[in-house]
Amino acid sequence: MQDQTEQTLLAKLAERAGIVNDYHDIAGTLHLTSDDTRRAILTAMGFTVDSATSLIQALQEWDEAPWHRPCDSVLILRVGETGPPLSCCLALEEGKEESVTVDWQIHDEANVVVQQGLAGPKLAVGEIRFFNGRRHVRIEIPAPSGLSLGYYNLTIRAEGLVGGFMGKMRVIVAPRHCYVPPWREANQRLWGLGLQLYSLSSDRNWGCGDFTDLRRIVEWAGKELGAGVIGLNPLHALRNTAPYHISPYAPNSRLYLNELYIDLERLPEFYGSEDAQQRLLAPEFQAKLRTMRENQQVDYDAIGTAKRTMLELAYSSFLTEGYKGKEPDLQPITARARHFEQFIQSEGTPLELYAIFQTLEEEYRLTQPKPDTWHEWPQQFLTPGQPVREYAERHRKRIHFFQYIQWVASEQLHEIRRTAEQLGMPIGLYQDLALGADRNGAEAWTYQSALAFGADSGCPPDAFAPEGQNWGLPPMNPHMLRANGYELVIQLLRKNFRSGGAIRLDHVMAFFRLFWIPRGRPASEGTYVQYPFEDLLAILALESVRSKTLVIGEDLGTVPDWIREQLAQARVLSYRVFYFERAPDGAMKSPGDYPAQSLAVATTHDLPTLTGFWSGEDLQVRAKLSAFTDGAAHHRAWEERQRDKAAILTALKREGLLPSGVTEDLATAPVLTTDLCRAIHLYLARTPSCIVLANLEDALGELSQTNLPGTVDSHPNWIRKYAVPVAGIFRDERLQLLGSVLRSTRPLG
Repeated sequence: MQDQTEQTLLAKLAERAGIVNDYHDIAGTLHLTSDDTRRAILTAMGFTVDSATSLIQALQEWDEAPWHRPCDSVLILRVGETGPPLSCCLALEEGKEESVTVDWQIHDEANVVVQQGLAGPKLAVGEIRFFNGRRHVRIEIPAPSGLSLGYYNLTIRAEGLVGGFMGKMRVIVAPRHCYVPPWREANQRLWGLGLQLYSLSSDRNWGCGDFTDLRRIVEWAGKELGAGVIGLNPLHALRNTAPYHISPYAPNSRLYLNELYIDLERLPEFYGSEDAQQRLLAPEFQAKLRTMRENQQVDYDAIGTAKRTMLELAYSSFLTEGYKGKEPDLQPITARARHFEQFIQSEGTPLELYAIFQTLEEEYRLTQPKPDTWHEWPQQFLTPGQPVREYAERHRKRIHFFQYIQWVASEQLHEIRRTAEQLGMPIGLYQDLALGADRNGAEAWTYQSALAFGADSGCPPDAFAPEGQNWGLPPMNPHMLRANGYELVIQLLRKNFRSGGAIRLDHVMAFFRLFWIPRGRPASEGTYVQYPFEDLLAILALESVRSKTLVIGEDLGTVPDWIREQLAQARVLSYRVFYFERAPDGAMKSPGDYPAQSLAVATTHDLPTLTGFWSGEDLQVRAKLSAFTDGAAHHRAWEERQRDKAAILTALKREGLLPSGVTEDLATAPVLTTDLCRAIHLYLARTPSCIVLANLEDALGELSQTNLPGTVDSHPNWIRKYAVPVAGIFRDERLQLLGSVLRSTRPLG
């Protein structure tokens, strides 16, 4: 039996680290956190907890840590607020406070000093502690005040101490809440179309939807349908190799874009390359293009190879035409080359590290018989230190190439945003920020100090996943996140907010708490870890206001009321899915029960389409994959589906929206017709929700859902194309009618 003292110590350290003692799942069942889970999660956070002695030491270090650092790493202020005085801790011998002086400076983002001050000599000591025979004192300096929105660096220096002394703090001055656009302030409502960009097929793309297809959709939806927003799957950078590296929710990096979406034929250097044009027009390449276009599934590997080959030829032409001199001293001589260099400068270190990672990974993939992940790279490349910088100098041209890919992708995406603005679309693009990134990818390598690789993130059992879910993504370590000044969070928000008028934060509850699962164990052995939500919401508000981006939080699953209350105060829109909006007795909630501060949608990428839901296609697929324990469980699911469909018909009748010939009797609606699909969207349009999103797959009557959670290679996730190509979508009467009724139901005034 475990020693009681060690058990108590373990519980104390876990509590300090934010690991909850217990939690209730969505059904109200209480789950207690086991000691094994506590120990595994603490280890993943970086603590040594293998004995009572190590636990005592870890607790002591935790409690003494504030005294051993000059100042806290982060200070969050709301605009117009002056916080309490700042604490500064010094190791001072008795009487030294009489001669030591402390000065501080606050630099803005342009490194300009905006405030400064001096304390001492004869410092006023507030508190004294002794550690290992050394005397530590706490003094106070005035809190910053009158700072405008933004990020600041506060440096504290003490003169008169042997060896010197300096502390650094990131000061973040944030607005009271996230950005609220003018149309929202005026209580106007709008509707939009949601789609999976890769699923668009056309007679001109290279086998998957690209930014030109998206621009055409934006122009058509904005002009012809009166849509105010186009919702997208995450556009994050992927490796684009099936089946394990194509999910937009487990990307290589969330900071950068998937090169598959680049339209090569919009690049001037592509047309300027004689080699590229010869390759493009070659019969073999044209045959590949036809095959990729005609394929009803996205062939990521083939498309990725074709586009990478042509991007290299375009880049070579770009260098020849845009630069003079010899490497490494190439000088830009054209406006386009200068724009590229400005992009590199503005993106700074994060983009350079991403490009270095791409170069390193490419080299090992080409030279190793069995390519390893970065965790098995040579020691000098395991972290982005001096050897990595030296490597970058030796491979500057290739690193430049990967920076070039991100530049042209960013250019094409921003062009679409400008198009939406010119059309007067209130939002334009509504993008999606995934919860996490692949533990073996570029983002994880770059920001590894902020991640807990000994754990996975997931969710506890709920109605959607009775066994819980393990997403395989390393969670952010909340303690290291703060110690690093929240740099990863800031970069993620900033880079994803800049291309659209709205963004969906996948699993927004992670700002408050996240379900951690010890690596290699089932979801049932996980528990929640708490996060500094007030800090994270402040950063979210700042980046949202700066970029004028509306924020929608995907708050599905196990969501305590207090989290939704905090999100509402932060002006984060709730994400309400028609399937889940039910009263306690199972009846569909009335339109008036939806909150105004929300986005309403019929279904999501992880759920059956409306057509699939009505037919039970998803249940049949799950049965084939042996997802049900037995035939009785499958039968129960089928019976529950019939009750759900009946509840929908009852709700539609209550609103007077049942199509002609349809009653509450399920026999009158054996399939989901276009009229019934439209009635469900009209139901959502009657809600106070400020945005209603209609998914393209629902409007087109698609049967199969985009992704079946819990499967990777046993189900065709993330690869289906829409049955109707882009040109056909523009002529499709179903979309014209849906757009007409939604436009008239929620006019923008």
